[in-house]
Amino acid sequence: MRKVVTHLSFYVLIAIIAGVIIGIESPSLAVQFEPLAKWFINIIKLFTYPIIFLTVSLGIASMGNLKKVGRIGLRSLIYFEVVSTLSLAIGVVVALWLKPGNINKDGLQIQDPSKYTKSSHFDLIGIIAQNTNLQVLLAAIVLGFALNYFTDREKYIHQLGRITHFVFIGLKYVMYLAPIAAFGGMSFAIGKYGLKTLIPLGKLMGTMYLTMAVFIFIILGLILKYYKLSIFKLLVHIKEELLIVFGTSSSEPAMPSLMNKLEKIGCSKSVVGLVVPTGYSFNLDGTSIYLSMAVIFIAQLYNVQLSIPEIVTMILILMLTSKGAAGVTGSGFIVLASTLASLQKIPIEGLAFLLGVDKFMSEARAITNIIGNSVATVVIAKMEGEEISHLQ
Repeated sequence: MRKVVTHLSFYVLIAIIAGVIIGIESPSLAVQFEPLAKWFINIIKLFTYPIIFLTVSLGIASMGNLKKVGRIGLRSLIYFEVVSTLSLAIGVVVALWLKPGNINKDGLQIQDPSKYTKSSHFDLIGIIAQNTNLQVLLAAIVLGFALNYFTDREKYIHQLGRITHFVFIGLKYVMYLAPIAAFGGMSFAIGKYGLKTLIPLGKLMGTMYLTMAVFIFIILGLILKYYKLSIFKLLVHIKEELLIVFGTSSSEPAMPSLMNKLEKIGCSKSVVGLVVPTGYSFNLDGTSIYLSMAVIFIAQLYNVQLSIPEIVTMILILMLTSKGAAGVTGSGFIVLASTLASLQKIPIEGLAFLLGVDKFMSEARAITNIIGNSVATVVIAKMEGEEISHLQ
């Protein structure tokens, strides 16, 4: 019992419960706690960029084998594409089966989607250009490759290692603020949107959460089982990060500590440094499920029948547009708007029905994203012959 109450995850969970209670009992007070979550996320971002830069450049430089870097990178991208496409397909199949959009839309809460629908043009290059994580990642890759050609490479690797050590020490103390952030994020969400907003679109939310669970425990679970590893042991190992993600509705605050956790279970610094930051932009399984399911939901809401070629076209469009959009505010709705515009059959205005409950589905997306990237890292580590005994 003493071990439980001294664990950070215990206090994060208590904070989430307290946030829900405050949000229900005193909505006007609850919405004022939003800055607590925002401040925490902003502080974590200060650590995220240097950690990405340091771990990636250090990982590549430490290998001393550029062929290995290329091999890990290629394996990662192939894995990301296969699993992301599978997640898109699962979202479509479950939505077609359970039909979450077959409801009466007259009583639904509608918000203004004009800032997402005013332009049907989707600028993938522009969104990627706004993605700071990708920019830092590219700079780190360049430095990592360059260090391999330095005659005194070991000296620079040692210095980078020392800096990385101190950055993670600083992060350790910042993470003690996680319960406060979880309380602020959850109380704001419940206080502003209220649990009543969930009732009309409860079928959509239930379908979404069910699909995410199926993907995690069956698809990702089977992938790990192939390597004789347990998805349940992985989830227990990263439980603190999952609670932080649930409380803040964002996977970004958990990335630095997630990288540290994955190294502790046996994944090499080079694999973690390459796979996790890249996965945060190109391996968004939860977001992929949400996007494909949202398109089908809006089609069902307006009684639009999609043919198999149109569904395949939608998946192909989302395969392209969903890449690189992570970390850019509103990018998910921009992707949806551009996909609906490309199909030229489903009303873009249907986005208005999603805005009211998007906040409550963001937790599921973010949690699935972080679990997906954790599994990807473990799988690539196993492909590289690394021993992950903690998950057996």
